[in-house]
Amino acid sequence: MIKEYKKDGIVILWQPEKCTHSGMCARGLSSVFKPKERPWIQTENASKEDIIKQVNACPSKALSIKE
Repeated sequence: MIKEYKKDGIVILWQPEKCTHSGMCARGLSSVFKPKERPWIQTENASKEDIIKQVNACPSKALSIKE
């Protein structure tokens, strides 16, 4: 299962089965990645560039970008 979240011409893909719950996304960009809320990825709270940078830091690669 892959979940999609859209922002300014990109799509953030989240693959929950790959997620190791390291918390790097939430610690790195807490305005967007909010694990206790639904939806847990709130793309309106940061720039496209900041989101891409944080997604690329995901150690498990459960988060990725599709353009």
